[in-house]
Amino acid sequence: MAEAERIIGTPDVEGPDEAAAPDERPRGRRRVAVLFAVALFAFLLDLGSKMLVVARLEHHEPIEVVGDLLKLEAIRNPGAAFGMGEAFTVIFTLIAATVIVVIFRLARKLYSLPWAIALGLLLGGALGNLTDRIFRSPGVFEGAVVDFIAPAHFAVFNLADSAIVCGGFLIVILSFRGLDPDGTVHKD
Repeated sequence: MAEAERIIGTPDVEGPDEAAAPDERPRGRRRVAVLFAVALFAFLLDLGSKMLVVARLEHHEPIEVVGDLLKLEAIRNPGAAFGMGEAFTVIFTLIAATVIVVIFRLARKLYSLPWAIALGLLLGGALGNLTDRIFRSPGVFEGAVVDFIAPAHFAVFNLADSAIVCGGFLIVILSFRGLDPDGTVHKD
């Protein structure tokens, strides 16, 4: 019977296709675990830093870290980078939620460690800023993000923003190198 199945093209239980499948599944799970570990680390780092900033820095003078080049200054930002789009807080909330859903869907096909790290950074950053938009004043889905890293002549940002930018930058590099989230490499 097994010989007939091989001739027809149906693999038997002990065939090489079945033996390879269990090896691929744990590999994919490990990448998903990395994605969620990186996301959790980025999220907790962002959340902890914002809690510290709100408790110790809000309503106080900025702290100069490197003279006028870099300060720590608590700012509530209802908009996007550079304070743009302050009237569109609900839209930014929906965008962050959409990014999170897309990352969860991509996670099912994730076999690449670099992609797991990049998507983990994006997920952690999106969750960090989404948490602010949901739970901070003035209200649900209208909350202002806590920003506090203030380089001279640049927008004030937070660790979630940094994670999003680093994750996005890594995705661009991986895309240019031809590495897909499923681990395949293509040359164009």
